[in-house]
Amino acid sequence: MTERLPPDEAGLDRAAQILRAGGLVAFPTETVYGLGADATRDDAVAHIFAAKDRPRFNPLIVHVPTFAAAAALVEMDAVSERLARRFWPGPLTLVRPLRHGAPVAPLVTAGLPTLAIRVPGAPLARDLLARAGRPVAAPSANPSGRVSPTCPAHVIAGLDGRIDAVLDGGAADVGVESTILAPGPDGVRLLRPGGLPAEAVEALIGAALLPPGSSPAPTAPGQLASHYAPRGRLRLDAAAPRAGEVYLGFGPGPGDLSLSPTGDLVEAASRLFHCLRTLDGQGAERIAVAPIPETGLGRAINDRLRRAAAPRDG
Repeated sequence: MTERLPPDEAGLDRAAQILRAGGLVAFPTETVYGLGADATRDDAVAHIFAAKDRPRFNPLIVHVPTFAAAAALVEMDAVSERLARRFWPGPLTLVRPLRHGAPVAPLVTAGLPTLAIRVPGAPLARDLLARAGRPVAAPSANPSGRVSPTCPAHVIAGLDGRIDAVLDGGAADVGVESTILAPGPDGVRLLRPGGLPAEAVEALIGAALLPPGSSPAPTAPGQLASHYAPRGRLRLDAAAPRAGEVYLGFGPGPGDLSLSPTGDLVEAASRLFHCLRTLDGQGAERIAVAPIPETGLGRAINDRLRRAAAPRDG
């Protein structure tokens, strides 16, 4: 059985002990719950892939407690350091060249010469990382391709018996994963929209973010075409439901379920995975989703919805 650990000294110490021993611990960040393993050990990281049934070519994000811990693992240029100093701790992941000799297991990077790294905003997460005393690889704590977990019950529903423990920190605040950026000589690329709005980044750097590029393989976590998918089929930008569809609304208007009745993007982001899970639980086979503005957190919401609606087998 998966242990459910309280967010106290004993729970944190137990979670850190499991991580140091090569086990798997789900823990709360400000975005979603991550499934953590010692990023320096191939065997520990392999257990993440096994527990999630995750494609091995999809790289993982490494979580560390401080900027200094991140800079010990990756090369930081001036723009990267500026971004990190402004937005860490927080829902920002940077993709940077891995330092020579950095103790990161090859499975973490999926063979790439870069590492996705961040300092999470949740104090409980940073406390755990400091106690563990090593970098922690942590994708979302759910079976691969399924809806990401925003509370301990979601983790248990998907991974009970497949992981060692979940550190119970209550509900995640942001509700969508971190924004992934790749600073480079030609500018800063937005590899994945997320909990840090692109507009905030552009205001800091004084330039527009570049698109991800055309690589056929993922260059960062969360870039698979079909991802975050419920069992039902989604139809996006739907002004109203068709016969036989369940309607996921946004703002005033019709809706069997609503991301935010008031049209609040922050509320919609925090409720997105909860709503998709609810529709899964109801057995919804066809889901129409109301239009979501393509601004601020709306970019991250629409990114998740497009991946959830992408064609897939089965």
